[in-house]
Amino acid sequence: MESEYAQLMVSEDFRNAEVLFPYINGQDVNSNPTLAASRWVINFHDWPVERAAQYYSPFNHVVGLVKPERLANSRKIYRDLWWQHAEKRPAMIDAISGLKRVIVLALVSKTVMPVLVPTGQVFSNALGIFATDDTAMLALLSSAPHYWWAVSRASTMKTDLRYTPSDVFEKFPLPALSSELRELGDAPDTFRRDVMLARNSGLTKTYNLVFDPTVSDADIVELRRIHREIDIAAIKAYGWDDLLDQLDHGFHPAGRDLRYTIGPAAQREILDRLLELNHARYAEEVAAGLHDKKKGRKAAARPEPGGLF
Repeated sequence: MESEYAQLMVSEDFRNAEVLFPYINGQDVNSNPTLAASRWVINFHDWPVERAAQYYSPFNHVVGLVKPERLANSRKIYRDLWWQHAEKRPAMIDAISGLKRVIVLALVSKTVMPVLVPTGQVFSNALGIFATDDTAMLALLSSAPHYWWAVSRASTMKTDLRYTPSDVFEKFPLPALSSELRELGDAPDTFRRDVMLARNSGLTKTYNLVFDPTVSDADIVELRRIHREIDIAAIKAYGWDDLLDQLDHGFHPAGRDLRYTIGPAAQREILDRLLELNHARYAEEVAAGLHDKKKGRKAAARPEPGGLF
């Protein structure tokens, strides 16, 4: 629903604010300079219908617009719990419950750039949610190693990359998150946000400028410098200092477009090393019995900071 309608419900009864939340989706992340949600939703959590009915206007809204469709749904749980969200994702809600901000990534995008956004809102299934507010993770996910790993393992949707968590992040071998990455991670959250607000430009449009070799505005040049430093810090975090003089930052092909990133030779070498590291860690997990199907144990992902939902 529109923000104005949500605010009207709150003005009718201040208690309605307890069940009205911003709803942020991929378009908001890609296109809104403020990264703010463009719509609101009613969320009765896992409450019984008797409790939900105490919120008169929101409940009647759901009765009129949601209930008829849900009662016709083939899934019994959708019919029986028609006033609740169909996919509540309790594991994610529990994982981010103590955080004021989380990292999100639009699962379909050209830029494949993560951002920090506030919790206390409902996240679209078009977003990947990383259950952390660690700016070191923000930097790593903004780095060339992560981008080119994603390119090598994700699918595409038209000209955009379709980030599939099970194929990309769950198999991405993380380094130890360094203090250097943490310090650099503040810049994408602060400086970039200032650039977007000053230009009234969303994430995609801003990075169209970053990746355009004809653009030499000071703020865009600074964003390129920040990403170059992040790439260097990421390489150091993996202990691959021998690659530092071979990164060849510049404007290189990325699909049909150009991207300011590391050069093709560095891309190939880093992907080879990431794959080797992935295989080595998987072998360690097998040796530890984490993939022993004979014992009826499910394949277990090793614990990592910032689990993706």
